[in-house]
Amino acid sequence: MPTSVPRHAQLARRFRALDTFLIEHQALWRPRPFTERHMAWEDDHPELAAWLRARSLEQAEAIHNDPAELNAPAPFPELAAQARALSHVEPLPKRQLSEPDPRQSVDVPGRKWQQIRAFSAVLRFSEPPDHWIDWCSGKGHLGRHLAGEGGALTCLEWDPQLVDAGHQLSRRLGIDARHLQQDVMDEDAAQHLAPATTPAALHACGDLHVRLLQLSTERGCRRLAVAPCCYNRTWAEHYQPLSALAKQSTLILSRDDLGLPLSETVTAGTRERRQRDQSMAWRLAFDLLQRQVRGVDSYLPTPSLPGAWLKKPFADYCQDLATLKAMPALPDLDWARLEQRGWQRLAEVRNLELVRGLFRRPLELWLLLDRALFLSEQGYQVRLGTFCPSSLTPRNLMLLAERDETR
Repeated sequence: MPTSVPRHAQLARRFRALDTFLIEHQALWRPRPFTERHMAWEDDHPELAAWLRARSLEQAEAIHNDPAELNAPAPFPELAAQARALSHVEPLPKRQLSEPDPRQSVDVPGRKWQQIRAFSAVLRFSEPPDHWIDWCSGKGHLGRHLAGEGGALTCLEWDPQLVDAGHQLSRRLGIDARHLQQDVMDEDAAQHLAPATTPAALHACGDLHVRLLQLSTERGCRRLAVAPCCYNRTWAEHYQPLSALAKQSTLILSRDDLGLPLSETVTAGTRERRQRDQSMAWRLAFDLLQRQVRGVDSYLPTPSLPGAWLKKPFADYCQDLATLKAMPALPDLDWARLEQRGWQRLAEVRNLELVRGLFRRPLELWLLLDRALFLSEQGYQVRLGTFCPSSLTPRNLMLLAERDETR
């Protein structure tokens, strides 16, 4: 099918502008302050680096989700203005939703239910879908909400316990839904898709939503709605572009790079934040220690550790982690001083990360535009926008795609 030229050209212009911006400034957003004690860009912008390093952890936390608002030394303001302009996305138009059966929200966490409602409110197609496919459905909360306004429902989920729980919920609510155990990465997943089916995916991770886009176009689905998530959940070490334009780009993204859009913090309680900060501060303190003990000034990856490790005395934490990594015996140290240095390092890391933070949304939009361009190349009319405020979920970008049924 021919590409829709006016919309495709508009998407392409946006993609090229973001591509140029990300390539030009990759020396600023690729290095990770958590693993590198000194970034090369600090030599080019010493005033900015010194200013950021002098700030507190509390100051970094206060601005983390809105780094473009920070009044920092040059070139930070100029970069912030560029990033804001390039990554601005309008909200998708909303429609009035009918009131659902109040029982539908009983088993759903409040924030998730609000996301489902917001996702549903922007689903505007030329004709109502006949058959919804809830892709990676979990218990099928999204699908049941969509089917409440009409249309058959099939929920695809690989976890048999979630499949069974979803079936029980649908039966209890009197909703005629098929809950099928299906690994959507398997070849037989395509059998569930057809022109009359409308796949919907709310926060399907990485390869799972890419698989949906590829199968939907192959099977001729007339409509689809996707809010992507976790671009770094992928089998490939480097990003595999989807669209012709992205394949031409010189921007090569590692799996670590793909995690940048997800580095925005979400709502968490005080205890959870404190535990997160302690874990990071202790890891950073251990990093300082291992560099000294091993005589190698480079980051040593360590595995995810159970929360119980944070209940140990700090000295035992370091000793046990050194044993786990088969390091030489640790010397006698001022452990309180080392822990304090870890917390100081955490403050520096969080503030230096604000530079990377300017590129979170541009990179996420680059990835989303690659998906939009791919769909456009397959003959879809594509709409891109936000379906809810970022305070509800930072992953609030969404694609709506529809093919002309007369073709």
